[in-house]
Amino acid sequence: MTAEETKAEGQQPIAVEGVDITPKKDEGVLKLIKKEGTGDGNPMIGDKVFVHYTGWLLDGTKFDSSRDRKDKFTFDLGKGQVIKAWDIALATMKVGEICQIICKPEYAYGSSGSPPKIPPDATLAFEVELFEFKGEDLSEDNDGGIIRRIRVKGEGYARPNDGAVVEIYLEGYCEDRMFDQRDLQFEVGEGDSHNIPSGLERALQQMEKGEQCVVYLKPKYGFGSDGNEKFQIPPNAALRYEVKIKSFEKAKESWEMNLEEKLEQGAIVKDKGTVFFKALGIDINNEKGLFRRGEAYLSMNDFELARADFQKVLQLYPSNKAAKVQLAACQQKIKEQHEKEKKMYANMFQRLAEKDAKVEAGKVQESGTQKEDVEMKEETEAALENEAKNSSDLNTDA
Repeated sequence: MTAEETKAEGQQPIAVEGVDITPKKDEGVLKLIKKEGTGDGNPMIGDKVFVHYTGWLLDGTKFDSSRDRKDKFTFDLGKGQVIKAWDIALATMKVGEICQIICKPEYAYGSSGSPPKIPPDATLAFEVELFEFKGEDLSEDNDGGIIRRIRVKGEGYARPNDGAVVEIYLEGYCEDRMFDQRDLQFEVGEGDSHNIPSGLERALQQMEKGEQCVVYLKPKYGFGSDGNEKFQIPPNAALRYEVKIKSFEKAKESWEMNLEEKLEQGAIVKDKGTVFFKALGIDINNEKGLFRRGEAYLSMNDFELARADFQKVLQLYPSNKAAKVQLAACQQKIKEQHEKEKKMYANMFQRLAEKDAKVEAGKVQESGTQKEDVEMKEETEAALENEAKNSSDLNTDA
């Protein structure tokens, strides 16, 4: 439908009104609530939101509508997937709320516009209805077992890796009871020793410095069927943690280490794996123990042994993504090693072949020389014989 046809249907210019909700208070985003929401809380950074919307130019020209498509629009809040105005406005809404948003160009499509429907430097109007929002699922199987919702965005893009030393503040809740509150510094991967559930460790590896978030854990990612006696957590209890990551120091990746560092790190990891096995009564099927030992073998270039451990981990725990990554690394290293050996042996055989060829060529040359000598000798003898015969003939004539 053209703009003229839209106006012909009675569409009126949009009134610029509402409350300034920009952090800078520069009136770049104005919000007018048309229907109050009934839900509890607002979407947070990283939440997946589900909305219907209609967009107009200020002259009343409709340029887009999810309602016309009969398909809700979904995006992750605060991740830059939509215009700035939407990230700001949706964070203030409740489920069931309908509002109008007026967006100045710098919070919409700027001086470039979005041809052919949105001209440069256009102020836009949207009507948005929020139907649902949910936190980010960090579990390996996407089973909703580890849900993170970001209260305060962190700085930069770096995140702790396995082996990183992190400094955090945490509060742990079981239902409405706070069971844990402390400042803590520990090495990622050693959370068990500090009563840190595996699900929380996984969440920490997705956080940025300064980030504050709430993490919801299903029982299998918390203290599981055993519960936790120290914190009086019953079996199969869901948990909630409020976490702030104050600082962290990433562990060096293997490619960043020199030979001495790799050997030292390998010995440390191997010792930890051995201790872990012993502490668990030599449970040879323990996931973390097998993984640690595999890391040790990998760091010391024992690729075949490392591969065997990572394959065992995946056989017992198919969803372990870290083991999949390390197994792929092992297989790549083994392939590179085989290629190197193949090239080395190929060069060796080439040199041997060239040597044999030279020897053979020498023999052929020597044989040719001997043949030439025989032929020359035969020719010389024949010449002498002819000369003697001619001399005898001359004497007879005389």
